[in-house]
This record gives sequence, structure tokens and C-alpha cells, in this order.
Amino acid sequence: MAQQTATASHSSSNQPRILDREPLVLNNRSYSWITNRICGIVENRQPKLWWILFIPSVILTGIMAFCFVYLISTGVGVWGQKQPVAWAWDITNFVFWIGIGHAGTLISAILFLTRQKWRTAVNRASEAMTLFAVMCAGLFPAFHVGRVWMVWFLAPVPNANAIWQNFKSPLLWDVFAVSTYFTVSVMFWFIGLVPDLATLRDRCKPGLRRTLYGIFALGWRGGNRQWNHYEMAYLLLAALSTPLVLSVHSVVSFDFATSVVPGWHTTIFPPYFVAGAIFGGFAMVLTLMIPARRIYGLYDLITEKHIDNMAKIILLTGTIVGYGYSMEFFMAYYSGNQYELQTFQLRGLYGPSVWYYYCMFGFNVFVPQLFWFKWCRKNLFVVLFVCMCVNAGMWYERYVIIVTTLERHFMPGSWRVFDATWVDNWTFIGTFGFFMMNFLLFLRFLPVIAVAEVKAVLPEANPHHDDHHEKGVHELEIEYGKVKVS
Repeated sequence: MAQQTATASHSSSNQPRILDREPLVLNNRSYSWITNRICGIVENRQPKLWWILFIPSVILTGIMAFCFVYLISTGVGVWGQKQPVAWAWDITNFVFWIGIGHAGTLISAILFLTRQKWRTAVNRASEAMTLFAVMCAGLFPAFHVGRVWMVWFLAPVPNANAIWQNFKSPLLWDVFAVSTYFTVSVMFWFIGLVPDLATLRDRCKPGLRRTLYGIFALGWRGGNRQWNHYEMAYLLLAALSTPLVLSVHSVVSFDFATSVVPGWHTTIFPPYFVAGAIFGGFAMVLTLMIPARRIYGLYDLITEKHIDNMAKIILLTGTIVGYGYSMEFFMAYYSGNQYELQTFQLRGLYGPSVWYYYCMFGFNVFVPQLFWFKWCRKNLFVVLFVCMCVNAGMWYERYVIIVTTLERHFMPGSWRVFDATWVDNWTFIGTFGFFMMNFLLFLRFLPVIAVAEVKAVLPEANPHHDDHHEKGVHELEIEYGKVKVS
């Protein structure tokens, strides 16, 4: 009796028992509520804020298209890169956007394989973010070649001149890695969409929308055999995507690590490029999902637990990135290579672009340390502030690695400070509009949260739910503050 009284007093505060897991869907929502809530975002009229964001995004996309047309008609010289800074904002932006796309595959594949159920509320949006980020990234190297209509020469196919690509070049490895990553990510994203597309198909009135949803639903009826094949395909694609998370940004880092340029020729690049990509990717996921959670009222599905877990991952990867920055400086000193040491001194101590390094270090290392405090992880304004700083800091990191290194190359007579042109600026800003336009269209026409996967994490989805009834008070028996004692 005393044990029941103690249990009742503990449960009366609406706190789960020590061994109970924190619910991933709040307020004991039912299957039908989840379906209606998520599908309603697609079926109902969009809020005014959606249009307020969409119209500027379309305008910025048009500006980006104009800048690329102007570049093709005039020449790559409209960008600011000149010797010795032959790689400037274009490659900086390419690496930045590739990094943004990493969190989607990590959440979808690695967390799926490790059975982290909290991923279900954010994996769909993060996968879509991955696709749109890779699309933005691919624009820059394609137009950087100058004659974009010749970009197909990067593919390993015979051509009229009998010229084969240099398979020893990491630039060609980039083409293979990024194209493979994008292809597998599209397949992974689409396979996860199939059950939800069938749900939208069945809820639509006859017409064009229902026909399109029906085509892409691939005849899904939710039978046992279909679910068996679906889960096997999803598992295989997750296993295939997992090494891509580690390989793609490692291959991107080889663009620099396999060179002989001081400041680039280092073996630490692959691991800390991967950590930085996950770091920036999770920051972008939170940057997108916290406003979406507020606009569409998804508080019961994207809970504080999801935000808290992602904030902890940002803290972990940010600390790894900070360790990488420190080890770069230490190894430059310890190596005894005067060129390497001088490069880092010019980069971080007294060079002309040293403030970029301070912004990088401050935003990526010091600001995320706020997440050591629980109240910071619970405060959405603080979380958004940290994520915005990380987004900016990761761009500064790529700028520091690429531009500031080339500004002070081997020959002092060729030193110069890079100065971005208006085409550089507006092309980069335009890619944000392109990214945001695609993401808003995704919110408008496709379910932002995986309906079937969220239902699977409810207690009712467990076939053994209510089978292990014990005397006392249980978390699921607490209703509206009333405690039921068995």
C-alpha cells in the first residue's frame, strides 16, 4: 500500500516513471488525428506567412537565374576570382551547400539503422532539405567550368575527341560522389513517401491531384506483402546511404587534402569535414523546422525532445570541429614546415582576412557551447540564434579554407585580397531563394512529416501494449491530472 501511495504521488505530477520513455507524440494523439493534422497542411489553404516567404524566394530565384545567364553570355570573369584566388565564392558555396545536405541522410539512414525513433518527426523534411541543398551545390561547379554546355565531359563516357577524364583527380571523384549521393537520396526519399502519397490519394477528390498522387503512390494499398517489401527496400537503401554520409564530404575534402598547397595538404580534412557537414546540416534542419512547427502548429509531433536531441548533436559535432581547428594549428607548428606555419599565422593571426577566421571560430566553437545548459536547449529563441550562427560560421569556415589560403600563396608578388563582385553576391543570395522556394513547394504539396512512421512510434503500435499490466499507477493511466490506481 505504501508503494502504491508513493507511486501515485510520483505520477500525480504528470511525470513518467524512471523507466518510462518520454513520449514522442504528445497528448495521446490518435492515428486519425495524426493523419488529419499532417495531410491537412497539404489539403488546406496555406497561411499568409507561406506566401510572404514564397514570393521573395521566387524573386531571388529569378535573380539567380539572371546572374547565371549573365555569366554565360559574358564570361566567368564576372565572378571575382582571379589569380591566385582561382577558387573563390563558387567553390566555397559548393562545399557549403553540400555540407547542408548531410543531416538529411544522417537522420534518415544512420539513425534508422540504430533504431532512434525520435527521427520519425524530422526525417522527411531533412531528406527534402538534402535534395534541395545538393541541387544548389551542383550549380556552382557546373557554371564554374565556363562553358556549361560542355559540363557533360565530366561524365566518364567516350567523346568525339577520344579524351578520357583523369580518374586520378579528386575533382572527378566529386562528380561520382555527389551524383551518387543525390541519386540514392532521391530514391530513399521517394520510397519513404509512397505510403503517405497513397493516403493523400485516397483523401483527394477525383481530379488531377488525385491522379498524380495515384501515379506516384505506385498502386500502394497497404497490404502485408507491400509493407514487407517496403521495409526491406527502406532498410537496404538506409544501409546503402550510410557509407555515403561518410564518403561524400570526405571526397569533397580530397579536393584540398590531395593538393600540395600549404594549409590544404593535411589528413585531418576528411573527418572534420564530415563532422562539420553534420554540424551545419543539423543547424539548418532546426532553422527550417522550428518556424514550420510554429506556422503549422506541429507542437505535438515535433516536441521539445526532438529539438533537445538535435541541439545535443550540434554541441557534439561543434566540439569535434573545434578540436579540428585546434589540431590544424598545432600540427602546423609541430611539423616544422615554415610554409605551413606561415599559412596558418596569416589565416588566423595577422592576415588581411583574419576577421573571417575569428567569425568562423566564434560561431562554430564558442556559440554552440550554450547548449551545455538545458535552459538554452529549451529556449527556442536561443536555439534559433545558435543555429543561425552555425549556418554563418560554416560558410566562413569554407571561405577561410579556400579563399584566405589562396590569397597568400607561394609567391608574395602575386598576393592579393579577394573582392567579391555583385554577381558573386547575388548568385549566392539567389541560391537561398531557390532552396527556400523548393522547400516551401515541398510543404505545400507533400506531407512534411512521415505519417506512417510517426504512427509506428505510438504506444498503440506495439502489439504487446497493455500486456504487462502491473499494480500501481502507470503513465498511460494518467488522464487530465486524475490518477487511476489499479
